[in-house]
Amino acid sequence: MTLRAALFDLDGTLLDTLEDIGRSANESLREGGFPPHPVDAYRHFIGEGVAVLFQRALPREASEDPETVARCVAAFGRIYDAGWDVATRLYPGVADLLDALRARSIPMGVLSNKPDVFTRKCVDRFLSAWPLSPAFGHREGVPRKPDPAGAIEAAAAMGVAPAEVLYLGDTSVDMLTATRAGMFPVGAAWGFRSVEELQAHGARAIAHRPADVLALLEARVS
Repeated sequence: MTLRAALFDLDGTLLDTLEDIGRSANESLREGGFPPHPVDAYRHFIGEGVAVLFQRALPREASEDPETVARCVAAFGRIYDAGWDVATRLYPGVADLLDALRARSIPMGVLSNKPDVFTRKCVDRFLSAWPLSPAFGHREGVPRKPDPAGAIEAAAAMGVAPAEVLYLGDTSVDMLTATRAGMFPVGAAWGFRSVEELQAHGARAIAHRPADVLALLEARVS
């Protein structure tokens, strides 16, 4: 198989955003009169958009009320906007990987279920040194992952066929997205979910560190 491009998830893959998301979500819950969670619990809440995050984080009865979820989502947008970059950082080795891909002129992009406005802020703040294009967050009119529409659109923007794209992500949603788009799914073992989850949902390889991604690409790029 020839791989000519790389598409990355954002949270839990390129950036460790857990603390900022967890803190902001907990403040949103407290504001609504609901109990917070340990920040580490958000590893299992993140991945399918903000509304799903609160459907998982709220007590059961509240999680089934669309108005309550919508209020939490709105509060989160305001609170996260004020502190989205307090503790967020690149994972170790990511900068070296992106440097190597740029040096080899390998197209690369971002596809996230994070709201598009925050995806663009994160990319501009932490990843502007690299040509990540496109950088798509969740946009109105485009279904969230694991629907493959955004991934297929990203491949077209990079000028390659979906089958030529290595897709790196850290959740089952990412592996399903890549599989459904016809891409090569690679699980990021340093992210928010377990290797077992990644393998159970279609990962064809596991990267235990970012340098492993480069090795996979070099073995398959022509």
